[in-house]
Amino acid sequence: MSDTITKEQIFKPENIVYKKTDLMTDNVLSYCPGCGHGTTHRILMEVIDEMGLQSETIGIAPVGCSVLAYDFMNVDMQQAAHGRAPALATAIKRLLPNKTVFSYQGDGDLAAIGTAETIHACNRGENFTTIFINNGIYGMTGGQMAPTTLEGMKSSTSPYGREWHAMGHPLKMTELVARLPGTYYVTRQAVHTPAAVRKAKKAIRKAIELQQQKVGMTFVEVVSNCNSGWKMTPVNANKWMVENMFPFYPLGDIKVDGKLVKEV
Repeated sequence: MSDTITKEQIFKPENIVYKKTDLMTDNVLSYCPGCGHGTTHRILMEVIDEMGLQSETIGIAPVGCSVLAYDFMNVDMQQAAHGRAPALATAIKRLLPNKTVFSYQGDGDLAAIGTAETIHACNRGENFTTIFINNGIYGMTGGQMAPTTLEGMKSSTSPYGREWHAMGHPLKMTELVARLPGTYYVTRQAVHTPAAVRKAKKAIRKAIELQQQKVGMTFVEVVSNCNSGWKMTPVNANKWMVENMFPFYPLGDIKVDGKLVKEV
């Protein structure tokens, strides 16, 4: 008798520990190796898959690194002009109130050109979910300083580091929207370790579940790295993120059930 293990034996249902969700397409991700976008895409689609919401979900892709999100997420997607994802999500959710709607936006898209759309959608309490990727820089267009760039942080447009008196202070969008009456659940997470991924996935699921309860805006920030924009290896970028981004953008829930749980 041969001791060779067959493929059929390996892939028996009882032997499978993990597999890619069917809601992620087979297209090769366009993100830089080590970027948090791919992981965030995956856990978002895992949540939609596990909740059985594929046919009931509409996502809004932004302009930025994740402009091609519709190539990777196997749900109905709509492209928005730069910064306008909250406006488009508002229209879709009001026309189709029983659909699960999310906008997926980077910090340059959400916190710069889309600041007004973001703040007013949150203030109105529009009943959709925003996934906000904050890597403190404009990643797609060459590594320019973003509203979220830390003080002293170097970028292609702040080569000597951000100086607050000339360039303004870093903008904490998540704390800002948490103070608005229309937001119901606001949290900040990360995806740089397995433990962080589990917490981020749990937060995204909670945001989607609350959306189904029609309680108002749910907002999930994911602090990520940009190893290409930061000019670091993925390992060093994650280390720099922990040492520099997390103290200024601390992880955890900020607003739960419509009430602030963290001083902002």
